[in-house]
Amino acid sequence: MPSVYPFRAVQYSGGKGDLSAVVAPPYDVLDAAGKAALLARDPRNVVAVDLPHTPAKELGPPEAYQKAADLFRSWLADGTLSRRDQPAMFAYRQTFRGTQGKTHQRSGMACCVATVPFGPQQGGGILPHEETFSGPKEDRLALMKATRAQLSPIFGLHADDQGRATALLQRVMAAKAPDATATTGDGVLHEVWTVGEGSTLRAYQDALAGEDVFIADGHHRYNTALNYLRGLEGAGPVAADHPARRCMIVLVGMNDPGLAIWPTHRVLGGMKGYTFAAFAAAAQGVLNIQEAGSDIKRLEAAMRSRPEPSVVGLYDFATGRCYTASFTNPDPLRAKFGAKPEAWRRLDVALIQHVIVEQVCQPALNGGAPVKWAFPHTIDEVVAIGSGRETAAGGGSSAAQLAVIVKPTPLDAVKAVSRAGELMPQKSTFFYPKLATGLFLNPLE
Repeated sequence: MPSVYPFRAVQYSGGKGDLSAVVAPPYDVLDAAGKAALLARDPRNVVAVDLPHTPAKELGPPEAYQKAADLFRSWLADGTLSRRDQPAMFAYRQTFRGTQGKTHQRSGMACCVATVPFGPQQGGGILPHEETFSGPKEDRLALMKATRAQLSPIFGLHADDQGRATALLQRVMAAKAPDATATTGDGVLHEVWTVGEGSTLRAYQDALAGEDVFIADGHHRYNTALNYLRGLEGAGPVAADHPARRCMIVLVGMNDPGLAIWPTHRVLGGMKGYTFAAFAAAAQGVLNIQEAGSDIKRLEAAMRSRPEPSVVGLYDFATGRCYTASFTNPDPLRAKFGAKPEAWRRLDVALIQHVIVEQVCQPALNGGAPVKWAFPHTIDEVVAIGSGRETAAGGGSSAAQLAVIVKPTPLDAVKAVSRAGELMPQKSTFFYPKLATGLFLNPLE
């Protein structure tokens, strides 16, 4: 059996033309204001269905999901959305500017994979790399049950060591103009080519045969697909060709030149005994802290100037002062997590969680109680959270005390941790740009 499959997608405008007004970023990077802005542009924007409840970090009221389902079905009935007559895959290219202002392109194939449990499988498995939260999974499952559809694709990576899949994508995209395009608010250009020809589909399936798929983004949504299928199986027999046995995904080769990982910083708050002086005192013998001025936008450069392998930035919101910090022990998690691979123990995000938060902040500054977290990806978003704004990354009034700035997680670490069967802490990676929601949807009935 092939490891990847075409599917009968539901699409706007038959999958043709400019879809800028109706696509959206994934649900987990949007807040209420972002949703309102998309709907102001076009009330038929997919966000009206994909984000019925904000914030999508927890289960919402049942009527919100039912309203989304009713709207989805009304769009199918009136022709706003339509389902393809024949299965297809979709070559998908994103053109974007990187952190240094240079233009990049990342290409993948939208298709389906078998909805199988996480872990190694004969012929290739689905491998996660991050832990997940329960709230978003409850939200996504309620929406999937109501709409009986997978509304946004998982983002998956595969090794493609020989470059066969990436070369095939390039040939498809060079052969003709894209069938559909969209430009999202972040300036990213999305282009889609429908691939329905049998020999091309078979060639792509052959290129993917035996390859593991690493989940880059969409762990909550893939868990939701598993839970949805389990629910159906619990209610009675599920046919071998039932659509819920397939999960929509965009697959990108790990050697694709446009593959980029951005950092996911941490903003910590809610600590009753926090001042930076108290933090520094509690961190004595654990961190080597150096001053780094008062310009947070220069903090990442200060981090890069230190020679130690693991260096984080620290920003104290109360004083506006910046610092860099390294760990006095070169392998501080070995004593507690010696059974985990070294690649996991040296992750900056693991060191922050298990050393800075659990070893320093919680016991010394918050009476052993958990701290509050927000997960911004850019320095500008760190500043926004510090101003009291609730963003898609979290935050809100009085939520920001200490920002911990990190370097991006290396792709080699993602592969090493996944293949070792381990999971990184939540919000360890941010693959930029996000896939658009609304270019193709996967009905589960």
